[in-house]
Amino acid sequence: MTVTPGKSDSATVGEVSEPPVADGSILVEGLLTGICGTDIELVSGAFGSGRPGSDQLVVGHESLGRVLEAPLGSGFDAGDLVAGVVRRPDPVPCPACARGEWDFCRNGQYTERGIKEMDGYGAERWRVDPYFAVPIPAELGELGVLVEPASILTKAWEQVDRVGARSWFGPQQVLVTGAGPIGLLAALIARQRGYDVHVLDRVSDGPKPELVRALGGTYLTDLSELGVVPDVVIEATGAGQLVFDCASLLPPAGVMCLAGIHPGPATVDVELDALVRQLVVRNAALVGTVNAGKRHYADAVDVLLAADRAWLQRLITRTVPLSQWPDALVWEPDDIKVVVDLRG
Repeated sequence: MTVTPGKSDSATVGEVSEPPVADGSILVEGLLTGICGTDIELVSGAFGSGRPGSDQLVVGHESLGRVLEAPLGSGFDAGDLVAGVVRRPDPVPCPACARGEWDFCRNGQYTERGIKEMDGYGAERWRVDPYFAVPIPAELGELGVLVEPASILTKAWEQVDRVGARSWFGPQQVLVTGAGPIGLLAALIARQRGYDVHVLDRVSDGPKPELVRALGGTYLTDLSELGVVPDVVIEATGAGQLVFDCASLLPPAGVMCLAGIHPGPATVDVELDALVRQLVVRNAALVGTVNAGKRHYADAVDVLLAADRAWLQRLITRTVPLSQWPDALVWEPDDIKVVVDLRG
């Protein structure tokens, strides 16, 4: 699965060289890779960069593979299921990367599989260093492709906990905006924590409201339908006006985690001074989150293991063969998570 970075509509299927040993000592057969908004933006030419000296980038950062070869002492054996961590620390390294917190890289010189200066996992074979390989329990099977997106949310909830810990914090009501994969996984974790969950999305029927209700959550199509004050908001749309409106709902010591980015430029007219005053006097906090650290991948595996497998399977609404992978970029009305089968 390749694109030409910076060139729009360049998605294609092509032959590439065998993955270099420099990528890692574990050789993996690619099974599945998930498609998300990042991939769509890569194909649009909005951002992305290939290996130094290359005008081609193998995309695919949501991964699942099966180990073909692994060195002794790596912790992996042939036949094991594995996912790959996306980000790599910068070479300097900055103080955060030096401590294994590459998701908080300070100098921006990190690299990312399938996004920034490293080929991704969207190929029949790929390599990964044992340190950046995530073991996937056999009982998860192909649902292991959800580990990377779930890691974004385990980190998001960790950030909520850390911000909330500045004072007494006992959240009960959670609002999630956006019922795509990120929003639904955020809702799943909230329900696993025992919170009351309310999910807002524009779609009025189909799998999204069904999945929310199957969790025991409340599904909304308009913010005015929310009948509670949310202690926590997980914002997964990036829509400016909605962010403003939800931030205005936060109670004293409330926390809002921004986990979505809107794909296009947009401006909104808001009374920002009034919002700032409200956030200040209520000790409310907004925090952004992106990417994930190694521990968040392990936490994501635990979340998926604890979830109902049938519910997780319903998140994957379409599977596209590798030979037709650009078709995965055309979203259908009921799509939630689209994956590419790298075996055909």
